[in-house]
Amino acid sequence: MNPDRAIRIRGLVKEYKKGVPVLKGIDLDISGDGITAIIGPSGTGKSTLIRCINRLIDPTAGEILFQGQDLAKLKGIELREARRRIGMVFQEYNLVERLSVMENVLTGRLGYVSSFNAWLRRFPKEDIAEAFNLLDAVGLGNFVNQRADSLSGGQRQRVGIARAIMQRPEILLADEPTSSLDPKTSVEIMELMAEMAGRRNIPVIVNIHNVELAKRFCQRMIGMTGGKVVFNGTPSELTEANLKEIYGAGEGDKGWLE
Repeated sequence: MNPDRAIRIRGLVKEYKKGVPVLKGIDLDISGDGITAIIGPSGTGKSTLIRCINRLIDPTAGEILFQGQDLAKLKGIELREARRRIGMVFQEYNLVERLSVMENVLTGRLGYVSSFNAWLRRFPKEDIAEAFNLLDAVGLGNFVNQRADSLSGGQRQRVGIARAIMQRPEILLADEPTSSLDPKTSVEIMELMAEMAGRRNIPVIVNIHNVELAKRFCQRMIGMTGGKVVFNGTPSELTEANLKEIYGAGEGDKGWLE
């Protein structure tokens, strides 16, 4: 475990509607290495948990401790600086459709350039060189000048991974990065994310629907149901009984295996 990149969550609550918590007092320690998967049925709070960590949404209560700071309480400049250290890969890619592949990857450095240079999309030469290297690494070296809206789903997600790595993050979050993709592309995206993050020793927390895919690529699995954590262990420790507790017994629905 790398303590410098570990996350410690205590008493985390999120209510979108007062008195109706989506997260119900989450207590969780997430290792600072490898890939940790968060699994569970739709609506159980997986995406909410991920988005609380990087403060895309504000927690209602609790602590999210990372590198000596409580992310839940940061505001202003401190919050912007903390977010620079947290990369994010999104379910719906979140690319700027009218910009080129290269320009989208370079947006990963926006937190490190002045507002004027950001407006002009002016980046240091070393950032541009790194963006070229990352696009080669994700297999899009020949797509540098193509607009993002001309890409397939798998290609868009590759751009999203390159953009997140471009931040040089201390941790990488991924919110259902394969849910819009076919099974073959889903495997390719997980392989790519594992390889890119592993090479740079960046821990990954991924919210994922497909249990078998999670077991294949993740070193730790967290099972959630009803806004609570009900399993926290290795893939080999995850039993059929655990899966029934997470996804519900007697439903005859094994869509989470697909």
